[in-house]
Amino acid sequence: CHVAASVRCSLSLSLSISFSLGFSQIPWKLHKADSCNQSVRSSLRFRSVLLHWTCLMVCSSLVRSLIVQAGRIGVFAQGRHQLNHINKTLSVGFGFRTTAAKMMVDSSAGEKRVEMVDMPPEKVDDGGYIGGGWKNDEGSLSCGYCSFRGKRSTMEDFYDVKAFKMEGQTVCMFGIFDGHGGSRAAEYLKKHLFSNLMTHPQFLTDTKLALSETYKQTDVAFLESEKDTYRDDGSTASAAVLVGKHLYVANVGDSRTIVSKAGKAIALSDDHKPNRSDERKRIESAGGVIMWAGTWRVGGVLAMSRAFGNRMLKQFVVAEPEIQDLEIDHEAEFLVLASDGLWDVVPNEDAVSLAQIEEEPVAAARKLTDTAFTRGSADNITCIVVKFHHDKTESQPNPEAEPEPEPEPERNPEDEIQTESSNPNNEMETKSTTEAEMEPIADAMPDPKPETEPETKGEKAG
Repeated sequence: CHVAASVRCSLSLSLSISFSLGFSQIPWKLHKADSCNQSVRSSLRFRSVLLHWTCLMVCSSLVRSLIVQAGRIGVFAQGRHQLNHINKTLSVGFGFRTTAAKMMVDSSAGEKRVEMVDMPPEKVDDGGYIGGGWKNDEGSLSCGYCSFRGKRSTMEDFYDVKAFKMEGQTVCMFGIFDGHGGSRAAEYLKKHLFSNLMTHPQFLTDTKLALSETYKQTDVAFLESEKDTYRDDGSTASAAVLVGKHLYVANVGDSRTIVSKAGKAIALSDDHKPNRSDERKRIESAGGVIMWAGTWRVGGVLAMSRAFGNRMLKQFVVAEPEIQDLEIDHEAEFLVLASDGLWDVVPNEDAVSLAQIEEEPVAAARKLTDTAFTRGSADNITCIVVKFHHDKTESQPNPEAEPEPEPEPERNPEDEIQTESSNPNNEMETKSTTEAEMEPIADAMPDPKPETEPETKGEKAG
C-alpha cells in the first residue's frame, strides 16, 4: 500500500508540473504573427527542453520513492539495519573508544580471541584502606593491592589489574596511576589504558611498540575528551605487562616498579624528574625551562618531566614511556608497583625486605602501605605486589634414583696391633707395624700452639 500511494503521488506531481509549464500559454495561432515566428520557435524549444528535464526529475523521484518504500519491508529492511550497524561500528572504531575492546572480545569473527578473567571486588575496611587480591588458576602467580588516601583530603591514586587469555597466551596487566591537579586523568587511564592496549594490532607480536603507541594515543584521547573543560590535570602511569613468561614495564612519571631477584631489589623504571640530565636537555631543547620551586619543576609548576594530560605543558611534558623488559626466571620472586607516596619514604631495598616477610601478597601490600604512612608520607599511597610461584620439583628428591653406596667403616689401627701382638713369632713385625700405624695418628693430632697463640697475643695487646 505504501508503494501504490507513492506511485499515485508521483504521477499526480508529474501531471501538475507538466501543466504548470504553461501549455495554455503557447501561442497556437502562430500563422497570425509572422513577424514573431523566430522568437516563438526559440520559446518553444526552451519550453520543450524544460519539459523533458522536468519529466526526468519526476521519474527519478518516482524510482527513489519506490526504493525507499521497499526498504521498509522484506529483506530490504534487514539490509538497511545492517548498513546502520556498520556505520555505527565504523564511527566507534575510528573514534578509538573502549567499546572496540568489547566488540573484539564478543565477536566470533575477530582476529584475536580474548577470554577475560573476572577479578574479585575491592574491599574497603574501617580504616579507609581499599584492597584485595587475586590468584590465577595455575597457581603460578598471585597479587595483592592496597590503596590509602592518607593525609590528603582527596584521593587521586588509581590502580588496575587485568588478566586474560589471548591466542593461547596468558596475559596479566598491573598498573599504578597517580593523578595531580585532579583525579580525572588517573581515572581515565584506569578505564581506558589497558583496554586500548588489548586492541592494538601488534600487541602480541611487538609488545614494546604496542605499549609506546597506546600510551601516546591514550594521552591524545584524554586531551580530546577534556577540550571543552577548563581543567588541566594529569597523571603518571607505571604498568607491568606479563605475556607468558616475558615481562614488560612501561613508565611515565614518578611512579615506580621494582623486582626482587634472589633477594635483591632491581628497579625496572626510572623516575621522570626534571633534574635528570637527559630530561632537562630534552625539555630545554623544546623551549621549556626548569625552575626550582621547593623542588625542580617544569616551568616552575610540574615536579615531573613526563605525564599524561597537562595540556598547557604538553610541548615539554610528553606521555612517551620508557620501557624495560626481562624474562621471568626462577630468581624472580615478586614485583612491587607503587605511587610516589610509598617511594618517597620507603627505599627499594626496604620494600623488598618488608614484602619478603609476608607470605601472601595482600598482606605484603598492606604492610608496605602502613609502613609508608607511619614513616610520614603526606601523599596518597597505592601499592601492588605480584608474587611468582615457581615449580620446585627440581629441588625435590627423585624416588627413582639409585641409592648411594654406604661408606665402608674405618679400620681401627689399635685392633690390628692387638691381633698381631698375640702371635709371639711376629714380635719384630708387630713393632714395625705399631710404629707405622702410630705415625699417621700423630700427624692427625691438632697442634696445641694455635690454641695458645690468641691468648698470648691478647695478653700482649693488653
